[in-house]
Amino acid sequence: MTPDQLLTFAYVADVGNISRAAELLYLSQPAVSGQLRLLQDWFGEPLYRRKGHGVVLTPAGERLAEQARQLRQVYQQAQTLREAWQGLETGRLRLGASTTPASYLLPALVAEFHQRFPAVSLHLSDGNTSQIVERLPTLDLAFIEGEVPAGLPVDTMVHQWRQDEVVAIARADHPLARHGVAHLQELVNFALVMREPGSGVRQLVERAFADEGLAPAVGLELAGVEGVKQAVRAGLGIGFVSLLSMRHEDGTLAVIRLLPQPLTRTLSILVPHSQSSARAAERFLESCLTLRSEV
Repeated sequence: MTPDQLLTFAYVADVGNISRAAELLYLSQPAVSGQLRLLQDWFGEPLYRRKGHGVVLTPAGERLAEQARQLRQVYQQAQTLREAWQGLETGRLRLGASTTPASYLLPALVAEFHQRFPAVSLHLSDGNTSQIVERLPTLDLAFIEGEVPAGLPVDTMVHQWRQDEVVAIARADHPLARHGVAHLQELVNFALVMREPGSGVRQLVERAFADEGLAPAVGLELAGVEGVKQAVRAGLGIGFVSLLSMRHEDGTLAVIRLLPQPLTRTLSILVPHSQSSARAAERFLESCLTLRSEV
């Protein structure tokens, strides 16, 4: 058994999928499978079983995963100690963010941080809310939109960060565009362009329709905010986006606020491994929370 085998096992236990764990660890799938095989041979008992495209842990695997996670935490604490001695002259910061914060809030914060600490290596990955939560074990900070999912690791701290409004958008020549507001009941009469499943915007919109007893048909499903905007510009329907994403539009799209009440949501910051956060993560978090109330 080696520490690397245990650290790899901790990630496989978290995500329940060998291929996904390999992506998160920047390793090949055969390398991860080989480490797991050696660890299982050393342990002398099956640690996991295949199930569909993923794996499930055996009782022995569940117990060993607890130890593997503890080792990972100690490893991260050692990294934090090293950074504390070195200051922020070196280090790395791994950020993950869902579409809205990644596109419209974090770029300015990342640029400002890089100016202050140019030797800190910054890596920002984006995705929808579900994808970012899945990557938590490999991140220093995560920025998500909408409800905070249940079942986060126990050492994850949650900070409510910003308020955001989700609005409908239509072409400027659309019949609803001149009013600037619309009831959800009106929107079900038109083709709708939706984000992909797992998107925070889509979850909020679907819940709002359900609360009104409405079941709209989705005419088109696209990944990403810009894809939704392009589809709406092409006249393929009415879309739903964060109001933040409409700040610098050219007038070809119209914002339609939703009735009977605005669709608002909270953008949150998740701090995995909060008991052993790196100094770079602490400094970046401080910058974010200082600006939490700005529009």
